[in-house]
Amino acid sequence: MARRGHRVIATARRPETLADLPVDQRLRLDVTDQDSVDQAIEDAGEIDVLVSNAGATVRAPLESVPLAEVERLYQLNTLGALRVTQAVLPAMRKRGSGRLVFVSSIQGRLVLPIIGPYSASKWALEAIAETLAIETGHFGIKVSIVQPGAVSTSGAGKATAFFTDNDPYTPLHQQLGTLRDEVVTVEEVAATVTDTVEQPEPPLRVPAGAPAERILKARKEAPRASRSCRSGSTGRGSARCRHASAVTA
Repeated sequence: MARRGHRVIATARRPETLADLPVDQRLRLDVTDQDSVDQAIEDAGEIDVLVSNAGATVRAPLESVPLAEVERLYQLNTLGALRVTQAVLPAMRKRGSGRLVFVSSIQGRLVLPIIGPYSASKWALEAIAETLAIETGHFGIKVSIVQPGAVSTSGAGKATAFFTDNDPYTPLHQQLGTLRDEVVTVEEVAATVTDTVEQPEPPLRVPAGAPAERILKARKEAPRASRSCRSGSTGRGSARCRHASAVTA
């Protein structure tokens, strides 16, 4: 964005990690801390575009994932995005213009085993973003959701895994590596974000990279779950149901 002439304010919990970026300002920001958010917004001044990108993930089956970890992901991936959005919206609304760009994931539209807590946080983020698009559109604010697949960062490798000895879900965990055969670079995602910001009328959802486009297209075209039930003959109103479902990931 900076190379295209935008004035960029970059944020991180440790601003020194941003030293190599060609940006106008580097500010401390912890999206889970209201005081940190308020201070960063005050230091930034007028904000035309918010790119909400903070996030983390874990690896664990839903049967045994520590609920504290699920809460942590929601605080960072979901409520953190909303917290910063709430801080910038009043000025955008009064000005009658603004852009909100949420970096989600293809897992905001589908689920993968062992990454369920992350998917849930991104589905919730997309619900928030879609609601914001409806609520704030008539104030001149445009909302977009950028959806990459696997990205060439260290995020997945740093994810904490929660498995017991001889965990029955370990085979599923071992298969996840095949899902990272096709990755996009951080530069590709950044370019998608910037293209979205520069569009006069950006779409609500924007896949980032060819793999994401292909996967989300397949997900959209997959047959919906079907159900067939017929009454039983017990005389007590029971029903026998047959379920068929198709999931494309």
